[in-house]
Order: sequence, then C-alpha cells, then structure tokens
Amino acid sequence: MTKVFLGLGTNVDRQRSMRAGLNALKQLDSDLVVSQMYESDAVGFDGAPFYNCVVQLHTELSLAQLVAELKCIEDRNGRNREAEPSDGKGLDIDVLLYGDKRGRFDGVELPRSDISRYAHVLLPLAEIAPDACLPGTTTTFQMLRNDFELGGQHLTVVSDF
Repeated sequence: MTKVFLGLGTNVDRQRSMRAGLNALKQLDSDLVVSQMYESDAVGFDGAPFYNCVVQLHTELSLAQLVAELKCIEDRNGRNREAEPSDGKGLDIDVLLYGDKRGRFDGVELPRSDISRYAHVLLPLAEIAPDACLPGTTTTFQMLRNDFELGGQHLTVVSDF
C-alpha cells in the first residue's frame, strides 16, 4: 500500500462538490484522513473563493491508475477542463505526494511544488501530517509551515462543513 496525499479544491457549488469528492475518495480508502475545510481567495486570477482541504489515503493503485480515477471523480463533480479559471473551477484533485516518489512520473510532478507555494495546500497538509517529511529531505511539513510566509494568502476554517 502506498501512502498518498491529495489536495482538493473548488469554487463551484463548494459544499456539494467537496462532499461528493470526499465521499468518492472514501470508496478508495475507508480510512481516509481529512484536514479541516478551509476557505481561500482565488490565486492567480479573479474568481470566487475556494474551499480547500488535504486528504491522506492508502492505495494499491499505481500512480497512473490513481490519476485516472481522480480525473473521473473530478468529471463527475463538475470539472470543466475547457473553462477559463475566472469562470469557476469545478472540483480539482491534485496528487501532492505518492509515497516517497521524487521527479516526474506519468505527467505528475512529485512532490507537487504547490506544497511550498500555497497556504491552502501546506497548512492543511501540516495539519494532518505534521511530522511527515518532504520526500528526499528531513524537513517536516510542520517545519515548512513554521517557516512559511503567508504573503497575503488568507485562509479561514469553514466551521460549518
């Protein structure tokens, strides 16, 4: 079994999209670990605020199989790959970590660089796996979080999720 961390986000029908995505992921691993739900501003474009979270699961799927499954979950939950970002982004699920893999595999960069760039990825990741290390380093996610400069990125815990 491979330990995997995924980042989820959406700014379209946020409650329904995130619940549906999490329920679909529970079909892959009933012991899914889920961070708190966070609300964040759109990054890189003008758009509606996002809901974001990070999940940990264990899988026997290969990376390619997992990515294919995630794309199906996204598609079933409103992901429009043709839409402009400002039109709204349906459910987006990104592989952040797949075991200890480092490099580019099946078109996926691992670990995903978003971990060290965006509060909506790092903070929930550090929440559920504070003592886990960025692959190839001795740097824990809590250490990364402690050194992280928010730089105007605002996160709010969604208390009614």
